[in-house]
Amino acid sequence: MTRLDAILIAVAGLALLPGNAGAQSANAPSNIYTPKTQPQPQPLRVEVIDGARFRDIETRTVYRLYGIETCAPDQTARLGRQPWPCGAMAVAWLVTATLNKWLACGSVRADGDEQLVRCATAGHADLAADMLHDGVAVLAPLGSSDLKIPSYAAAQADARKAYRGLWSSTFEMPWDWRARRDRQSALDNEVRR
Repeated sequence: MTRLDAILIAVAGLALLPGNAGAQSANAPSNIYTPKTQPQPQPLRVEVIDGARFRDIETRTVYRLYGIETCAPDQTARLGRQPWPCGAMAVAWLVTATLNKWLACGSVRADGDEQLVRCATAGHADLAADMLHDGVAVLAPLGSSDLKIPSYAAAQADARKAYRGLWSSTFEMPWDWRARRDRQSALDNEVRR
C-alpha cells in the first residue's frame, strides 16, 4: 500500500467521524435523492504549536486534536527522583508524526479561533488515539456537548496498564497544572502592583 493509498483510506474513514455527517443538498429537488456526503477535506501540511495543536502552513488555520490534553511545553513529570520534560516530549512526538507528512483531518467542531479535529497520516490512523496509546496524552475532561470516543478510553487504559509514557511517572493533569500556573501568575502580578 502506498502512502497516498493510506491517506485516501484515512480521509475516507475521517468522513465517517462525528461532526462529518452531511446534509442533503439544499439545491436538490425533494423528489431527487442526493447522497449525504461532504466534499473530502484537503490534506494539510502543518507546523506544530504545542503537544495537541498545529497550524496549516498555507491557510494559517489553527487546529487542536479532539478529546485529548497534553502537558504544556514547559511542564515536567517525575520518574522517581528524575524530572523529565513531558510537555517537550508531547511536542516532539507530534512533530515527528507530522513532519513532512500530509494530514487528513475531519472537523468535529469549532472552538473559538481553533478547529477541533480528528486527524490521520499515512503512519497514524488517528493521531490522538496513538498519542493516548503511547502515553504522550491523556483524555480531556468531557464537556456537556462532547462525544465520548470508546477507542480513546481503551488506548489510555492500555497505556496506563503498561506504564507507558506519562503513566510511568508522577505528573499533574495538564488542566490542573495550567490552572495552578495561571493562579500563580495572577498572584505574582498582584504582588508587583
